[in-house]
Amino acid sequence: MLQSIPVGDTELPSRPWALRLAKALPFIVLPHCLWRLPFAFGFAMGTVEPHRPPMPWWAAPYVFGLSVVTEALTILTLGLVSGWGEVYPRWVPLLRGRRVAPVVPLVATLLGGLVLFGLFGLQPLAWLGLLNEVGFSNGWWEALARVCVGPAMLWGPITIALGIAYYRRRTARTA
Repeated sequence: MLQSIPVGDTELPSRPWALRLAKALPFIVLPHCLWRLPFAFGFAMGTVEPHRPPMPWWAAPYVFGLSVVTEALTILTLGLVSGWGEVYPRWVPLLRGRRVAPVVPLVATLLGGLVLFGLFGLQPLAWLGLLNEVGFSNGWWEALARVCVGPAMLWGPITIALGIAYYRRRTARTA
């Protein structure tokens, strides 16, 4: 039986906006994960690529696994607004049960957010024609691609904002 992940059960309360963003992030990135799945089975989703080679045998498991890992990473950000993100779990050797130093998630979220921004954040420049973009057979496919891929641009900034909020909450002095 699946138990729900406790969210918001922190020592000091998480900001309401941080709770909402952390809970929404998996759904924000989900369209991007779903968009890439048909490519694994050779469906071009309206893209126009000359001389497209056939998909190798490992494409489907790879793309499916990439989507699962992507969603798992978005769910992991719930630890930034949850009590389970403040203490190392029992299965971590040498650290089990100890408090997580606030700077560790801060550095991880800043670096991860910057990498995510590098991966997705420049997409508007491609949409404006300043960077090369894959072509589409018609405007409907292009619109669908932008609706599905566009929200992923928010993943990096949201991760950085949640990391900063986590750090501030964990280092706040109680009066």
